[in-house]
Amino acid sequence: MTKAQLVLEDGRIFTGDAYGATGETFGEAVFTTGMTGYQETLTDPSYHRQVVVQTAPQIGNTGVNDEDDESSRMWVAGYVVRDPARRPSNWRSTGDLGERLAAEGVVGISGIDTRALTRHLRSRGAMRVGISSVDLDPQSLLERVKASPQMVGADLSAEVTTSSRYTVEAVGEHRYTVAALDLGIKRNVSQRLAARGVTTHVFPASSSIEELLAVSPDAVFFSPGPGDPATADGPVALAQEVMRRQKPLFGICFGSQILGRALGFGTYKLGYGHRGINQPVLDKTTGKVEVTSHNHGFAVDAPLNTVIDTEFGGVEVSHVCLNDNVVEGLRGLEVPAFTVQYHPEAAAGPHDADYLFDRFVELVEKKG
Repeated sequence: MTKAQLVLEDGRIFTGDAYGATGETFGEAVFTTGMTGYQETLTDPSYHRQVVVQTAPQIGNTGVNDEDDESSRMWVAGYVVRDPARRPSNWRSTGDLGERLAAEGVVGISGIDTRALTRHLRSRGAMRVGISSVDLDPQSLLERVKASPQMVGADLSAEVTTSSRYTVEAVGEHRYTVAALDLGIKRNVSQRLAARGVTTHVFPASSSIEELLAVSPDAVFFSPGPGDPATADGPVALAQEVMRRQKPLFGICFGSQILGRALGFGTYKLGYGHRGINQPVLDKTTGKVEVTSHNHGFAVDAPLNTVIDTEFGGVEVSHVCLNDNVVEGLRGLEVPAFTVQYHPEAAAGPHDADYLFDRFVELVEKKG
């Protein structure tokens, strides 16, 4: 078994076994608490340039399959698990996770105390990290970790977006057309819309308002994605143009942060972020508490219990995380726009928030 070493930028060292590809990688160390859905996590573009630590100790038991990918490739910068499955067993499995990681060049490490690593990140915050199975000198690796780029100030949408427009057709009868800005979109978003009779045209992140309007959309969608929202001036300006035209607008995760900025709010980096499929969120519109799927390291800075005057009229916080009072959604009172910071497409995760796609369709119906 090839040895590997993980070194955090504060000097903490973990030694284990190489898992996936042999080599070296750098990124931001983050942890996710989901006990299922590792394939969806690995193929989520929002994890671009992040080294993902799985808090669940056993990973890979169900192998990998040809159906659950959320994009065309694995995006994580590295992967950290405690106890990888020696033999996958599931009727849907078409391969082994470790072999898939190796085939896609994802450098990982196994056999370390992921509980200790998670507790360290939770107390010290997400930080840069390096994993190497070719250079086991911790000081040498630490120097390269400190020279690697940070997530604050990272503009990553252009690195994950589609290169050209494509279309996901409605399932059954076509009802509405949506123009979606791909900032790192997951496949299940357009699939959830398609199930409601929505045809989705997915556009590159650099698209103009004229390009979006050329497909005569009934509404516009801003997708999840990676990076620091403070760098995304182009999408922010685009969101403002959409709202000036009173087009119904829905944003998820990174898209929520973009809309937040477009409405005049700031954004900030969370200490260790929200990542997992068990986060409790209050929908202030209905008073219901949802168990939700999250993947974000940044958040919108907005007051929780008041209507805020903006260029686009009154806006209020619609959803709040009950763990830490982080803003989890915004709602325009005079402009047809709303956002959620979490993932109602739930890939993987609970389906409590699936109704938000119905709310989007209802917004289009009211506007029509």
